[in-house]
Amino acid sequence: MTTTARTPQPDPTQTGSLRPDPSRADPSPPDPSWDGAPEPEARFAAARQVADAVLFEGYVLYPYRASAAKNRLRWQFGVLVPPGWGADSGEHSLQRTECLMEPRGEATLFAELRFLHAQRRTVEQPVPGGGFQPVAELELADRVLTAWDEGIEERIQLSLPVAALGGDGQVLRFSRPAREETEPVRDESGRTVGRLLRRREEIRGLLRVTATDVPGPYAVRRLTAVVENTSDWAAGDAGADREAALPHALVSAHLMLGLSSGSFLSMADPPEWAKGATAACENLHTWPVLAGQDGRSDVVLSSPIILEDHPAIAPESPGALYDATEIDEILALRTAALTDQEKREARGTDARAAAVIELADTMPPEVLERLHGAVRALREVTGPGRGGGEQPDLPDPLDQIQPFDPFAADPPQKPWWDPESDRSVDPVRDRVLVDGVSVGAGSRVRLRPGRRRTDAQDLFLHGRDAQVEAVLHDVDGGVHLAVTVEGDPGADIRREQGRFLYFQPDEVAPLEEP
Repeated sequence: MTTTARTPQPDPTQTGSLRPDPSRADPSPPDPSWDGAPEPEARFAAARQVADAVLFEGYVLYPYRASAAKNRLRWQFGVLVPPGWGADSGEHSLQRTECLMEPRGEATLFAELRFLHAQRRTVEQPVPGGGFQPVAELELADRVLTAWDEGIEERIQLSLPVAALGGDGQVLRFSRPAREETEPVRDESGRTVGRLLRRREEIRGLLRVTATDVPGPYAVRRLTAVVENTSDWAAGDAGADREAALPHALVSAHLMLGLSSGSFLSMADPPEWAKGATAACENLHTWPVLAGQDGRSDVVLSSPIILEDHPAIAPESPGALYDATEIDEILALRTAALTDQEKREARGTDARAAAVIELADTMPPEVLERLHGAVRALREVTGPGRGGGEQPDLPDPLDQIQPFDPFAADPPQKPWWDPESDRSVDPVRDRVLVDGVSVGAGSRVRLRPGRRRTDAQDLFLHGRDAQVEAVLHDVDGGVHLAVTVEGDPGADIRREQGRFLYFQPDEVAPLEEP
């Protein structure tokens, strides 16, 4: 492999510890010492598994070929573009994380910024007389090589005493140099039949960390961490587009934050006394969740993908498939069913795509069976005597289930509650009072979800007008409104299939007069 680097002059304002070594094609493993602090790597171990999934989510989608339509628009999460492109593009050049922490003693804050640096790969073929020229693809026995943007992982790490974060805080400026490298391509006989040309552009950025005291009786501080792309690239000519800006972007950018002593407060479920201060935190284009090992709260993962506290990778997952919008079992089966030509194209698209093909082709049946489903909330019920002593032998509830026999003389018993036999409810005619207005099927309402924050997609429906299709009662006495959104082109299909959106009465506002 031949490598040439176009390295800028060192930035005299650059401070802190930087990893990986920018002179290498692949990221160096992070220095476990973190400038003398031995514990961050172990502290971040659990969060790193989820962070890896965030870093590469959507990297390459089924059917894992560069030619597939959904693999032509790349990089959807956490893309921090150069300021010269982001201003008019609807994309952003910074993300801001803000949360509350309770540091103890002389606590140290550990921070790790991770992102992908887009590396543009082109395929070239030798020409008579020497030299190479670009080609659309290069066919080999086991793969088909095409142009593709590879993602190179970058890490920026620093550790600072919490006491040093007051006032203007601390700023770490970083850069990654432009570089170019070539890799020869050989066929099965060892003959050189082409080469891959890889280019990376220079990127610059900064990480600013500050901490301020939160008024009140508790020793709580508001931590603010801003990641910003400061690259001076600009769309100089009118033809420049997003594809031209991506090599200068921080892709899938996210932060891991840890305390050597102390804890962070949950943004989703803070203690009662901290709810006001938590609500005042401003997070832009990212969301922090607790991610400490074994349920601890000493680590935060701030991700551009909305997660819950203490996210984890399912133990049944056989490996990275990069497409969390699909079900692993279906992905594995459909990937294994690709044609040989499709698999050759996938192997030539990216090393990660090739690994997915290998995973699907070699997955043992018992591993595939695990993907079919799992029960995580099962617990043993031992009766009133639990807590010590000999437990009585109780009948297995499963033994008491009678299988349904369609030819039996007596029909099976009805369920304990049958909506068809309960004439006290009628979804079409029932009505409920909302702000003093009687609301039922046919009523128009304005959606105002978010009070319970149960579904992130509800944010897109806030303020939209909708029509109530039914008033439903659950067995616990709760009332739910089934609605269709006005202007939804698929509303008629939703009505036919009974696939509605559901809101509680306090999540809507009537549009009709009392």
